[in-house]
Order: sequence, then structure tokens, then C-alpha cells
Amino acid sequence: MTKTERCSIVICDDNPVDTKYISDLVMEWANDRSISLQTFQSAEAFLFQYDEEKDYDILLLDIEMGKMDGITLAELIRKDNKPVQIIFITGYPDHMAKGYEVAALHYLLKPIQKEKLFQVLDRAVDNLIHRRKSMVFNSSNGYIRLYLDEIIYAEAFLHSTELKTSSASYSLKEPIAKLEAKLSKGFVRCHRSYIVNLKWISRLSRNEITLDNGMCLPLSRRHADEVRRCFIDYYRGDADETV
Repeated sequence: MTKTERCSIVICDDNPVDTKYISDLVMEWANDRSISLQTFQSAEAFLFQYDEEKDYDILLLDIEMGKMDGITLAELIRKDNKPVQIIFITGYPDHMAKGYEVAALHYLLKPIQKEKLFQVLDRAVDNLIHRRKSMVFNSSNGYIRLYLDEIIYAEAFLHSTELKTSSASYSLKEPIAKLEAKLSKGFVRCHRSYIVNLKWISRLSRNEITLDNGMCLPLSRRHADEVRRCFIDYYRGDADETV
């Protein structure tokens, strides 16, 4: 995401004074960046808009709001939106542990410091650049381009490899070993027949992987230690950054 690419930012806070203050800071941070900025005074108001338009890049969510708090809102969004960068705003540091479950980028404590907000927004943009990488694959229906963060897992069959995304399945004309080498960072081999995107893993057990969408993949004994190491390292990086 270069400065010429539009970045869509949302502020969801039920305090009009805080919303105005944060909005002014975001516009100052934007400088010569191309951004769109929308504000909402409740989680419900944002969800109503989100049902129609899901193409948001950065969400600044207040935790303490009316009927629906920011954590609950983030949980709903994360069900079908992995790339979006979530930044929580709160006046209470005891809420911070909850954010790890929705892969929050950071917590900002009120009153928000300009320098801190600018640093977190810069990191959010860097993450968007990294996580929205795409790749071209040779499928049975021709060449296709997919964003890597949309790929949930790959499954090997006798003469093909199936790529599963959140919305479709693609049959590729290449063996899973070749695909594994191509995907590399962010993906891990969990079984001789499966490669999984670390971003979509919600839980690991002794011989099974549970994904965010509720599906389960086999975890072979041969690959178990490597999968656990990669999974911990992947989220340790996020966790270290949110402190």
C-alpha cells in the first residue's frame, strides 16, 4: 500500500469529543496519503454499514460502547476478515488481554498520544502491505491470482492439489511439494496431504488443527513439532507488538 493507494479507516467510538480528537490526529497522520475516513458512534451502526461494504483497512475501535462493545464487534468482523488491522482504544488497561483472541494490532490508552497513534498507524499500513501479497497459480481453469491471506489450506490429491479459500476451491496443476516451496512464509505443512495458513489456525491439539471457520485438519506426528513452533512464533510476533 503506497501513498498513492487509498487506505480506508474507520473510527468507532460513542464519545463525540474523543471521535473528533482522533479524527483530527488521523488526518494529520495522513498528510499526503490518500485515505478515506468514516466515523461511527456505535458498533451496531458500523455493522449495518459493514454488511454492505467490507473493504476496510484499519479499524480504531473503542472498547467501552453501549450495547455492543469493541471486543464483540471485532470478533464478528474477524469471522470473515483476516487482513483488516484492528486497533483498540480504551481507558482501562485491564481490557487488553481480550484482544489477543481477535489478533488486535495494538491498544491505545486514552488520552491518546499523537506520536503513539502515528507509530501504530504506520505499522498497520506496513502489515497491510505484507499481508495482502498475491500470487499467480496455474489452475484447471487457467491462471488465477489470489491474495495469500485468503488461502486457508491446500490439500493434495492423486493428480492435483486443491486450494481452499474462504469463498472458493481451486484445482491446481502442481504437486503439493512444489506449492509448499512457493508459499513458504506464513504457511506450514501439517500432514503429507495438507498445507495450512497459520493465520487461519485457532487451536492445536495433539493430532488435529482447528481452523477459524470450524473445520479440522489432521496434524501428523511427523509435522507436529514444526507446526507448533511456527504457530507460536507467528502469533508471538503479533503479541509482542501489542504490549
